[in-house]
Order: sequence, then C-alpha cells, then structure tokens
Amino acid sequence: MGSFQSLPDNHQYRTLSQNTGFSLEQIGILHNRFKQLSQNEETLRRDDFKTIQDLESNPIRSQIIEAFFDKRNFQKDDVGSAQEIDFEEFLTVMSYFRAPTHHITEEQREEMRRAKLRFLFNMHDTDNDGTITLEEYRHVVEELLSRSGALGMETAKGIADAAMLEVASISVGPMAPDEFFEGITFEQFLKILKGVEIETTMHIRFLNMDTTVLCK
Repeated sequence: MGSFQSLPDNHQYRTLSQNTGFSLEQIGILHNRFKQLSQNEETLRRDDFKTIQDLESNPIRSQIIEAFFDKRNFQKDDVGSAQEIDFEEFLTVMSYFRAPTHHITEEQREEMRRAKLRFLFNMHDTDNDGTITLEEYRHVVEELLSRSGALGMETAKGIADAAMLEVASISVGPMAPDEFFEGITFEQFLKILKGVEIETTMHIRFLNMDTTVLCK
C-alpha cells in the first residue's frame, strides 16, 4: 500500500488524477476527509466507516461499507475482501460516484457508465459467482422495504420475489412462479438497465460532502 499519511506530493496527485478523473483540488479535499476518518493513519478499516453519522440510517449501510473493501472495485484484477484500504484504493472506489464531465467523448461516457454498473452489480453479487441470485437481490429489497416501517417482512419478501421474477422475465423470458431462476449475469444486468440514466444520479453524501458538487 502507498504511503499517504502525509499530504501526497504533486506527482502522486497527478497520477491519482489521471487514474480516477478527480481534479487535484478534489483529491486534496478527499485526502483531508480520509485523514479525518482514519485519524491520521495510513489506512482505513471498516470500523472507521461506522463512525460516519450520515451512514447510520442508510438501509444498505453494510453493502456500502463492504464495497470499499471489495478488491474487485480497486481496478487491479483482484478478488476477495481487504481488511484495510489505503488512500489510493479509497479514492478509486469514490471515483465510481463521479458525475461525467461535459468534455468527454461518447466512448468515455459509455465506459464510465459500464464501470458504475459493474460497481453496483458487485455490491449485489456478494458471493462473487458472476450472477445476482434471487436471495442476493431479495436481501437488498427486503432491507429497503422493511426498514421503511410501512411494510411487514412477509410483504417485503413478496414484493422482492415479484420484482425478481419481473427482472427474470426481461432476461430469460416469461417464468412461472415455481420455476427456479439461477440469477442474472452482468451482461443481462446491462440489458435490464439500458436507457436508465445513472451517470449523474449515482452519488453519495455520507462522507459529509456531496459528490455531485465535488465532482463537477
């Protein structure tokens, strides 16, 4: 892991800027936030994220935290879960929430969209088997619905099942309620979300900063 306990020098900033798309000023802001969360240590651990107040009430809090430690998101062709992350890895994960600038090509925009969707897919593909199963999908939906207080757990399960069957019908055609659905692949995931605007809406505020503003 790189040493970022002290302020990164200009060369380190420029390398990180090229790799993540953040400006030098934005990297400086994020580095300060990293130091606050880590209490000036070189790495962050899961417990450091648990101190973020804005994250406490988020229904998918655990998935968000785990995403920061998922090696698939470090863009290093690695898998598994890290016990701690350095600033470069933190910044790489934060870059998935960047909104596209106005000065990128359509090819770059599509590449950014695909990276964001891969990040979301990885969040749900918790066992890293390359598919999102009914249980993985239902876990997220149940948590979102049941914590709202408006629905009971059984009702939330029913809605999650119905939603997954609808997703399955888009991916593999009509299915009966008793048919077994193995899950959707990433390519099917892309197909399902085709036309859904995600590039500018995927952002977070749990670091006491709004990435929709930060990344402009």
